Amino acid sequence: MQRRAYVTGTAALLAALLAGCTSGSEDAGPTDDANPGGAGTATAAAEPGKYQTLPEPCGAVDQDTLDSLLPGIKQITDPGQRDKAYQGAATLTYDTDRKVGCRWKVESADATDRLSVDFERVVSYDNAVSDDDQAQQLFRGKETAADLPAPSSGSPASDAPSATASPTGSASGEPTPSGSAPSSPAGSPTDAAADELQPRALTDLGDEAYLDDQLSTSGSTAEQRTVTVVFRTSNVIVTLQYEEQPMATGTVPDSKEMQDRARELASQLDDALGG
Repeated sequence: MQRRAYVTGTAALLAALLAGCTSGSEDAGPTDDANPGGAGTATAAAEPGKYQTLPEPCGAVDQDTLDSLLPGIKQITDPGQRDKAYQGAATLTYDTDRKVGCRWKVESADATDRLSVDFERVVSYDNAVSDDDQAQQLFRGKETAADLPAPSSGSPASDAPSATASPTGSASGEPTPSGSAPSSPAGSPTDAAADELQPRALTDLGDEAYLDDQLSTSGSTAEQRTVTVVFRTSNVIVTLQYEEQPMATGTVPDSKEMQDRARELASQLDDALGG
């Protein structure tokens, strides 16, 4: 009788142990699923960008603005040719949902002016990177490539051009056409104005923006100025390039005037995007 009782007790103990193992196995499922690195965890996709389409680029610049940036357009006497000049020429692209642009070129008695406007909608194909973050990376790459100079110590924090800028001076500090740089005491208003017209980051446009201003000499002695404004609004990057080359040799395009015109157009484009 004692031996039988011992066997029965042993069987009961084994049954209890088996029941505990079975219960532990069933509880393991939720614990694994709760593990962030587990196969059962779903990764949330990054936020899509604000913009899913792009504007029609050749219609993005109104006639009054074109009159301001391209003075020769009003000198065209043939109505058909003038209308064609206003329309511009669309940039060849194979995906108008991702990248579009337009170009204008007008010659006048005083200068040849060119304007280009490009819109790029950035889409991230990485679920861990949002469209905005991808656009920001692309913008920062463009800004780095522009190699903007560091602001001078003691220069004004404002990025607004100064009304005291020299009309023939270069934004990059090049000498005047006579070959000699204008003399002025260090820290004078002229120096401050020239610094404000240097290539720089802009704080009043889109989510982030910068302006570049370059003066170059072509094969002739005429100097061409190119003002470029690039800004990002959410996942769209806008690049605006404004060029002027005078007909007369020794003439230097006005830096402040061109920058003001380019920034005004950039602001209009940003407003049109709803930025």
